[in-house]
Amino acid sequence: MKKKTFIVTLLLFMIFMNSSMLIVSFITLRERIAAEQETVLEEHYVISSGLIGDMQAVQNRGGDVRESMGDLMRIYARYSQKRDNAFAVSCEEAWIWHSGDAAPAEEPGILAEQADQSERMVFVRRKPKWQLCVYGRFPAPFQEYGLWYSAGLSDTFEGWRGMKNMLFTVSMAVTFILALFLVKFLDILFRPLREISAASRVMAEGDYHTRLPVRGKDEIALMAEHFNRMAEQVESHIKLLQETADKKQQFVDNFAHELRTPLTAIYGYAEYLQKAPATEKELFECTQFILSECSRLQNMAYQLLDLAALREFKTEACEVDHLFRRVHEIMQIKAEKSGISLSFSGSGEHVIGNMELLITLLSNLIDNAFKASAGGSAVRIRAERKEDKVILEVEDQGIGMTREQISHIKEAFYRVDKSRSRAAGGAGLGLSICERIVGLHGGSLEFISEPGRGTVAQAILPGGEEETGFTTS
Repeated sequence: MKKKTFIVTLLLFMIFMNSSMLIVSFITLRERIAAEQETVLEEHYVISSGLIGDMQAVQNRGGDVRESMGDLMRIYARYSQKRDNAFAVSCEEAWIWHSGDAAPAEEPGILAEQADQSERMVFVRRKPKWQLCVYGRFPAPFQEYGLWYSAGLSDTFEGWRGMKNMLFTVSMAVTFILALFLVKFLDILFRPLREISAASRVMAEGDYHTRLPVRGKDEIALMAEHFNRMAEQVESHIKLLQETADKKQQFVDNFAHELRTPLTAIYGYAEYLQKAPATEKELFECTQFILSECSRLQNMAYQLLDLAALREFKTEACEVDHLFRRVHEIMQIKAEKSGISLSFSGSGEHVIGNMELLITLLSNLIDNAFKASAGGSAVRIRAERKEDKVILEVEDQGIGMTREQISHIKEAFYRVDKSRSRAAGGAGLGLSICERIVGLHGGSLEFISEPGRGTVAQAILPGGEEETGFTTS
């Protein structure tokens, strides 16, 4: 692109420059010839006037003008030798005298006819050399005579050729200077394009942090801004894709790990029962453990199905107090078995959502609170309105979490206390399901916790008063 621009620009300049120089040189030549023509006409007039006076004097003395013409023109002949000029005199239709070796090639009769139409005729003759010629008839009583006078144009053309060569030399020098300037100018002009090309090449190699410098407020600067904005979007999307890929890979790794542990145990106990003689008690314990691990695998499969099934659902204005009563009925028996006090504090608020999914949400949050709490502790569930949102809180007095643990708590298969969770039959998917449910409701799930001081799980959901029905996905 840069090379093409350079060649085209330089070519156009050379055409324009040389054409201009050529036009100027021809105009100058024309002006010089016009000036030379004026000079030749003046000299022809002076010579004609002097010659007519001499002819008049010869006639007055009774001499023969025609025979005396050689003597009369001798002084003018010397003048012509000095200036490379030529003279010739015609009488009637013949040349009766001429300077130089030969008479003019033009016929006097033809010149006389043309001269009759005007006082004098001026023309340019090229051969044997460039000459400016003037022919004019004399007035009466010498109207049969005419004077032909020519002045050489060699000096004029030599001067013109010198000027033309000088102009073309200047043109070439200016073209060379322009070429140097054009190289530098195009280098500056195309620098942003080179930077864009280099940045694109770097981005194509996988480095998405590259940005272009924005200089000024012209179109190039605007293009650089758009490129930087595009690079930011590409980097953001690549980062998002990488995070998604990492999460998927982590999910697969965790899922494989979660499957391996119970399957290894089941295989081990089954192999023991097959190869070793077992007592009735050992048989019961082995089968009981196999059933327990199968139950955990089944629970994990159901939770994965629940997580995958969260696509579309209907929402309505759900009464929080009714939601709490439903959840209390489900979780109270487990609370009693765990020795944990379970309390609900409603506020008459309404939440825009799906009742069954909200029950699953609270049940999972409460179940996690049970797993983190010791017997004799309390789990409190309450609701409060904050502007147009309703916050559902589940507070426990369990082991708590660090900031690092909170940052991973919503990831699939992640457990704060792996031994306690496995012992309780957990698969590490509960909070992933909770996060998905809250996200589908247009809300957020947050955790406030410190190690040894318990945890507060907050589900921030859109509030409402009137029953509304719509489908979201």
